[in-house]
Amino acid sequence: MVVAASLVVVAGAVAGVLAAFDDGGRASDEAGPPEVSASPRPAPLPAVPTRSAPATTASALPSPSPSARRTTTPAPSKPAKKREHRTAVAGRLYRHPDSQVLAWVRSHSGDPRHAVIASRIAEQPAAVWFADYAPDTVTARVAAVTSGGAALGRVPVVVPYTIPGRDCGGHSQGGAPGLDAYDSWIDRFAAGLGSDEVIVVLEPDSVAQAECLSAGERADRFASLARAGRVLKAANPRARVYFDAGHSGWNAPGKQAAWLRQAGAASPESSDGIFSNVSNFHTTADEVAHDRRVLDALGGPAGLGAVIDTSRNGNGAPADGEWCDPAGRKLGRAPTLSTGEARIDAYLWVKLPGESDGCKGRPGTFTASYAYDLASS
Repeated sequence: MVVAASLVVVAGAVAGVLAAFDDGGRASDEAGPPEVSASPRPAPLPAVPTRSAPATTASALPSPSPSARRTTTPAPSKPAKKREHRTAVAGRLYRHPDSQVLAWVRSHSGDPRHAVIASRIAEQPAAVWFADYAPDTVTARVAAVTSGGAALGRVPVVVPYTIPGRDCGGHSQGGAPGLDAYDSWIDRFAAGLGSDEVIVVLEPDSVAQAECLSAGERADRFASLARAGRVLKAANPRARVYFDAGHSGWNAPGKQAAWLRQAGAASPESSDGIFSNVSNFHTTADEVAHDRRVLDALGGPAGLGAVIDTSRNGNGAPADGEWCDPAGRKLGRAPTLSTGEARIDAYLWVKLPGESDGCKGRPGTFTASYAYDLASS
């Protein structure tokens, strides 16, 4: 099993265009996009309250991708060249005020699940996804997020997710009409990054899921990703750009590192390192070990690090490999820029808990029942 970028939030007018949604005549508990900052681990919860059925809002989003099985761990590559580690991103993560969970919380104060969802999910900072190909507005929408973080002295996390052929035509299919269009879109995306600290999670699934492409298509995609990294870092030298390393249940570290190298992830002009576990459930310990193996095999500057999506990995991945809103999962570690782990730059909530993979709600929509299950497990 493996899914990486399961439903994401399409950052419409900054954070997502909200639309009313009703599921088959029954009032839905769905709702707009995610955000990021740190908060405490959940305390014991009361018994599950009676479910109410308030009307809610939803936003259209992409969904999860299939994945490959894990293969053998490769031999480590030659040691990375020595290079002074750049100063880590400082401060706290930014919680953008427009998100699906916040839209739900604002409009459902009387729902018995409100307090748990508000305190354990809505108060956390999470990434803001840009999954719609809208070149005319993307600069302003990115700038709205980055300037919001700068005004508070906090670090936003943004996710460009518009690579052509994304998700290999699966639930999250879509993206730019071609690589030339994508390159132009990235130029406009970069123009909104500002000059303050920002974390860029560059195109989930774009490297780990590249098996579905022909060798020529893969090379073209990787060249475009390498260019994207250079453009983003040139636009804002304080931007930290991370490339797709899949997760610990997917490709072997050596294979992943070889692809990442082709995509520019070993070059300091393009990259600050890798990300893993986006929209997945593997434990933080497994991801830390996986990411270090990938970084060792990748080579490049010693300053390259990793960020890990911990939003839904509190109970680890299901034994049966289920990826679509699997039961029994729970929230993972709170987002933080201080992990205490060598080469692990941050734990992030890239995938917002409660946004469905397509089984407990429409793909990409915030579903209160699912959010409550995660927050109260």
